Amino acid sequence: MATMKIKKGDLVKVIAGKDINNEGKVIAVNAKNNTVLVEGINMVTKHTKPSMSNQQGGIVHQEAPIDASNVMLIHDGKPTRVGFKMDGDKKVRFAKSTGKVID
Repeated sequence: MATMKIKKGDLVKVIAGKDINNEGKVIAVNAKNNTVLVEGINMVTKHTKPSMSNQQGGIVHQEAPIDASNVMLIHDGKPTRVGFKMDGDKKVRFAKSTGKVID
């Protein structure tokens, strides 16, 4: 399985779908399904039954996963593609637009 180019905590811009051109922070990454969960993006309404943890129940608004190919990493305020290169003996991500190392 290839390494995900988007990581938890990254700032991303949505490039496809109903939330196009919106930005948000990545909450979770699922490498198995190639999806990411972005704060405030792809909001869905979920009907919850009353339970011990949620006494009231009702309608809850929450984020749904979005495919990783539909988001683009924001580096230095601009969306950019992400690549990998070897920095000595360590594999690092770099921005393809500028060539700078991200982390």
